[in-house]
Amino acid sequence: MYNVSFRQLQIFVCIAQSATFAQAAEKMCLSQPALSSAIKKMESQLGGLLFSRTTRKVELSPEGRQFLPVAERLIGDWQEAFSDLHNLFSLGRGKLSIAAMPSFAAGLLPGILQQFKTEFPNIKLSVADVVMESVIKDVQAGRAEIGFSFEHEKMDGLEFHPILTDNFIAVLPINHPLSENKVLYWSQIALYPFVAMNKGSAIRQWIDSFMELNHLSLNIVVEASQLATLGQFVKHDLGVSVVPALCKEQMLSKDLVCLKIHQSGLSKRVGIIKQKNGNLSQVAASFWQWTVSNISYPS
Repeated sequence: MYNVSFRQLQIFVCIAQSATFAQAAEKMCLSQPALSSAIKKMESQLGGLLFSRTTRKVELSPEGRQFLPVAERLIGDWQEAFSDLHNLFSLGRGKLSIAAMPSFAAGLLPGILQQFKTEFPNIKLSVADVVMESVIKDVQAGRAEIGFSFEHEKMDGLEFHPILTDNFIAVLPINHPLSENKVLYWSQIALYPFVAMNKGSAIRQWIDSFMELNHLSLNIVVEASQLATLGQFVKHDLGVSVVPALCKEQMLSKDLVCLKIHQSGLSKRVGIIKQKNGNLSQVAASFWQWTVSNISYPS
């Protein structure tokens, strides 16, 4: 095991690039005896001479000449490694993995990331736009450090900070009899064929629980596993639906009509999540704090 220090490598390279030991000692701010002692210890550890010494000048031995580019590369790698680490801690560089619901990823997230990148332009971002259940699982498993999700009943081990309250809205085809209304009532929605999310989704569970609580029922004619697909079904006049207001822009882009529901009673908080007891990277910790301090939307 060789116990050669970074300082000894620096001294070796400095001497190799100098005409004399005296010149190298001046560059390193060391006395000549200290410089000579450092090189002798290094040579002793390596088992051979690195320099051929004369009274007039110092020259590299054949082994020293062969080792010089290696030593220069090691010094460069060392300095680059610590520079990279400093940049990570100072947010000069780094990578942040985020998981977000598609409706949030396509709606509010770009603006949030744009503001964050203005302050920290060298951060690389990786965004997975996945369904809410996957957002939660990805953060729990550490596949993403930060998530954006509805507040859910099953968020074990996660910390949730709300940034807005989403009031669900009605979505109708443009030629629907109710499309001219300003506001809809749940009793009106229940009169028409309904396009629902599949039974495994949280949105479906929330709507089913709400309808049961209010002694109402829906005439579900088709189910979808993605909100984008649900929007297409509504567009083709298969029925009406109810979705989070986060999806409004997405639904409007499909030429659908989006209406408020009178005294909806169905609302959910949306927020940022992270592992409760996990250690975030410096980048993720700063993004969390920045979002908590700067991002909020009126309910």
